[in-house]
Amino acid sequence: MSLLGFLGKDKKESLDKGLEKTKESVFHKLSRAVVGKSKVDNEVLDNLEEVLVSSDVGVATTLNIIERIEARVAKDKYLNTSELSEILKEEIVLLLEKNQTESASDFSAPLKNTPFVIMVVGVNGAGKTTTIAKLAHQFKSAGKKVLIGAADTFRAAAIDQLQIWADRAGVPLIKQQMGSDPASVAFDTLRSALSAGSDVVIIDTAGRLHNKINLMTELSKIKRVMEKVIPEAPHEVLLVLDGSTGQNAFEQAKQFTAATSVTALAITKLDGTAKGGVVIGISDQFKIPVKYIGVGEKIEDLLLFNRYDFVDSLFSSK
Repeated sequence: MSLLGFLGKDKKESLDKGLEKTKESVFHKLSRAVVGKSKVDNEVLDNLEEVLVSSDVGVATTLNIIERIEARVAKDKYLNTSELSEILKEEIVLLLEKNQTESASDFSAPLKNTPFVIMVVGVNGAGKTTTIAKLAHQFKSAGKKVLIGAADTFRAAAIDQLQIWADRAGVPLIKQQMGSDPASVAFDTLRSALSAGSDVVIIDTAGRLHNKINLMTELSKIKRVMEKVIPEAPHEVLLVLDGSTGQNAFEQAKQFTAATSVTALAITKLDGTAKGGVVIGISDQFKIPVKYIGVGEKIEDLLLFNRYDFVDSLFSSK
């Protein structure tokens, strides 16, 4: 099975580098799992289960993967341990395929709607602000006209930080005073986008309100107001998760998917952690496609997620 993706050489190298810590950790554990063994038996499968769980793939997804490999062992009768890495790659790609929509090959691909409205949600500290800036930069570099709306009005710092990053990306920002109605900011942003002929609109939202009910109410209100300006907006609700938090990212995903209808995921900070397996588990458990992954701090270090390239970078022995 060929695991060919679509990332160019430079971006594939960025992905390889960004997943280096996870890859080293997984390979070290995989090597120990098969030491002294020539074929895949129950002991190897038990060890593999431990490798995946400790790599933050998650228990439910790990069991799913193990069952798939057990079925292959039963069918093929004899599987060599040297084939285990390749089998693992194939099974994880198949698992991710079930939950992935076909992503665009690059940021210059035609948009389904113009302006294409992305509402960004996620807890404070997950990398929401930098992800918005990186998205804006990538779309702008691809020739799209981009506008950002600062609808996280609960923290003055959120507006100030977004302004700094919008300036770096060279993209205009629509903002109001701290404490303003977030829905009002979203309304102004969409009106401005229509008059300016923007291609992409990215709306930031509050990272945390007092409880889930407040969060749900606020996000619902923002969506209702946006629909008055552009029917069907937002076209995408993007949840930003911090990949370095491992299992905590699962909890964040649970809270936000309960509060609003999340349609895509961006998983950040994968370069600074050995917990890259969390991408596999979250995609599998929440049935939401991973669309972007953050593999560095630079403004260009946000990649469109491709399951083939991701799994190849994670499990290739090259």
